[in-house]
Amino acid sequence: MGAQDREYFREERRVAGPAMPPVTKVLLISILAIYFVDMLFLGNKVAAWGCFTVESAFKEARIWELLTFQFLHGSVGHVIFNAIGLYFFGPWMERWWGRWRFLGFYLLCGVAGALFYSLLTVAGILPERGLLPGVMTPLVGASAGIYGLIVGVAFLNPNARVQLLFFPVPITMRTAALGFIGIAVAVILGDILTGGIWFKNSGGEAGHLGGAILGYFLMKFPGLLRKGAGKRSSRAAATAKIIRPREFQRKIPGAGAKLRPRSEVDIDAASEVDRVLDKIARDGLQSLTEEERKILHRAADAYDKP
Repeated sequence: MGAQDREYFREERRVAGPAMPPVTKVLLISILAIYFVDMLFLGNKVAAWGCFTVESAFKEARIWELLTFQFLHGSVGHVIFNAIGLYFFGPWMERWWGRWRFLGFYLLCGVAGALFYSLLTVAGILPERGLLPGVMTPLVGASAGIYGLIVGVAFLNPNARVQLLFFPVPITMRTAALGFIGIAVAVILGDILTGGIWFKNSGGEAGHLGGAILGYFLMKFPGLLRKGAGKRSSRAAATAKIIRPREFQRKIPGAGAKLRPRSEVDIDAASEVDRVLDKIARDGLQSLTEEERKILHRAADAYDKP
């Protein structure tokens, strides 16, 4: 029986596509609804109340702005661009992290964006312009969280090919992530060097870069969000003895010891396969990461061996 004949490999042909995961759906609806309701009916009062500034968030202790600014946007193009990013990259991350860890990952990347923007502003690295000094310049948008998602997807599956709306040639996720990060760095440096003559959004790009940086570290060290914390850490803990049935515990005449089978099974490996199969049944084969596909192939090869 070959791997291609197994039930979980045939699943790919039957499943049309998984529904959008619940947390991604709520986030997507939230950013769109808040923007259009605020713009059309409330005169941008919500944006004025919840936007982030270094002055209000820290000097006036309005710490909630670290979260609220992520649901606010400055223009239709701004909110639509972020909604598209959340729509395409959010499901990948939610299925990998799980619902609540994904929400934490997304929001923390947004917070990191605001903090990195604050660091560069207070340090005097970002140039000030206009009527408001840097510490009072408002910051809004979900972009820092979106950049964390992009980096996360690139970390999981760097060779996956995507085609961006403004760049019609298919590229890998690694290239896309590096390209976005490169643009952010170029805008910040260009704004510093030219004083804002050619580059106008260094503050926003600083937020993007902060989200991308934290996104990378959380993917590199998922234990920071306690992903995998429930697994046993050592080989001795990862295996379990088969329960000895009573018939093996009876003494045999002439024998000086009981018969005790010493077989071991790798419970964690079996659990991983079960988890992957459950994910296929729930979300479809296309939702699997590259590592999860390797787990299936290793399990199929082991099954085929005599």
